[in-house]
Amino acid sequence: MIERHKHLLTPLPQRPVFKRLLAYAKSHWKILSVAMVLLVGGTGAEILGPILIKIFIDDYLTPGVFDLQPLIFLGAGYVLLHLSAAVMNYTQSLLFQKTALKIIQKLRIDIFEKVEQLGLSFFDQFPTGGLVSRITNDTEQVKELYVSVLATFLQNIVFLIGVFAAMFYLNVQLALFCLVLLPMIYIIMHLYRKFSSAYYAEMSEKLSELNARLNESIQGMAIIQLFRQERRMNREFKKINEAHHNAWYKSMKLDGLLLRPAVDFISIMALVLVLTFFGITSLNSPVEIGVLYAFVNYLDRFFEPVNQIMQRLSIFQQAMISAGRVFRLMDHDEYAPAKNGTADPKITKGEIEFRNVTFSYDGRQDVLKNISFKVNEGDTLALVGHTGSGKSSIINLLMRFYTVEHGEILIDGIPVEEFSNEELRSKMGLVLQDPFLFVGDVTHNIRLFDSDISDSKVKEAAEFVHADPFIRALPKGYGHPVGERGATFSSGQRQLLSFARTMAKEPKILVLDEATASVDTETETEIQKALEKMRRGRTTIAIAHRLSTIKNADHILVLHQGRIVEQGKHEELLAQKGLYEKMYLLQQGAEKLAVSE
Repeated sequence: MIERHKHLLTPLPQRPVFKRLLAYAKSHWKILSVAMVLLVGGTGAEILGPILIKIFIDDYLTPGVFDLQPLIFLGAGYVLLHLSAAVMNYTQSLLFQKTALKIIQKLRIDIFEKVEQLGLSFFDQFPTGGLVSRITNDTEQVKELYVSVLATFLQNIVFLIGVFAAMFYLNVQLALFCLVLLPMIYIIMHLYRKFSSAYYAEMSEKLSELNARLNESIQGMAIIQLFRQERRMNREFKKINEAHHNAWYKSMKLDGLLLRPAVDFISIMALVLVLTFFGITSLNSPVEIGVLYAFVNYLDRFFEPVNQIMQRLSIFQQAMISAGRVFRLMDHDEYAPAKNGTADPKITKGEIEFRNVTFSYDGRQDVLKNISFKVNEGDTLALVGHTGSGKSSIINLLMRFYTVEHGEILIDGIPVEEFSNEELRSKMGLVLQDPFLFVGDVTHNIRLFDSDISDSKVKEAAEFVHADPFIRALPKGYGHPVGERGATFSSGQRQLLSFARTMAKEPKILVLDEATASVDTETETEIQKALEKMRRGRTTIAIAHRLSTIKNADHILVLHQGRIVEQGKHEELLAQKGLYEKMYLLQQGAEKLAVSE
């Protein structure tokens, strides 16, 4: 990952992250208000239970008074309280969790929309597995924050307040003594958060690296097996997995020390404090057994929610780290180039002009150096040169996948920055060397959800590029299923579908990035016939490895190390006896050798 993306790995402060997470709940305030009322009601009903038992013990059981009617009321009240508490707690829990799922649904949509807005320069440098980890694993951790942490924290905090209120009702002096427990618990929570945040940040980062390495290995499995790299990849994966395991183990040791054991120790000390208090009190006055029962019961009820909060602190820490990683990505401003200005120009002719264009992907090494050329309406410009000469970079800038740093690119005399994305994408058709097919069927891959493209238009486009014969030969024809990346189709068939997809849009400008490199000679002959028809009335820019396919181009640019070193028509370039002639003769020799063999 390059330097400008390093900040994506830096954890965000937890307070602003928490505020942003809570901001997602604002639009659900009505349902959350109802859930909160039910939470307070259910908590109150639970807290009143021990007080009713205290009344029974001190007012009826101890003095031996067994009036039937009051006892029936007490018993019925106790049962009714528990039933109402169960109903209200179930309902409020359901409402909180339903809201949490809606919030996470919105968060995932937001981050996916953000990723779609990022420029290709970002995807060139950021690992795909890392992105997948943030959109799936990290948002899943945030979901746990809403579903099992915030609701639990809120419920238990309300319960703790209710418990202390009941304690003060029973005995103010003893309740004040018990307040000492709160700063002790706070210290444990503070220490835990301080040390665990670093561990969970490391865990999340290592998990992201695992996903990135896994994605890379799956995508390149053929190469890994071909060059027998299984052991090396296994060692590297094992190393990252070991680091992830070590981070997990550190957090588990911290959990084992500062969560339940520490709280259990404080609870034992609190019980000793209460029993000591009542023991000393009994020396001077009788002890109310009901009050003692209620206090011990409330202490037990006090530490159970504390334990639940402490147990969920680990989930809270993981969620905060994950949320910070998500928000880091959502705040990243490496957007895809967008329209400038308020004007809404249209592409009518398709004239293209580059004026002194210089470009670098990494800001250090220029891949294009002072490139200038012009393509008139309806003309065909061919780009040739060795690998790394800058051919694809010219295409990327023309399609506005990247921002022009120095110089200017014009379409119909208007800077490319002033056109809307819709205008550029609808009037410019791009066919790549390695076409990408989506899961669906053949018609879906040609139409790509464009409702303006009818079934008949899909068929016309396929016939135009000579894809109709092989499509009709498929078991389900145009409805034949397409798997991931079109793996069940040959490279030539995928390319033909890509041609059909482009022509269905009827573009004004046609851009071919080595579009015939993946097809056989016979298929290429058919495609060349289609290309002749496709070029009529369209401005075409074509990158070609096979120089024999661009003999009829109106103009040819020969690129070398980012510069235009030769230009002209096919015969003119051969007459110059320069780089183009060498490339052409080499290819001719290679083709003759292949034929003789």
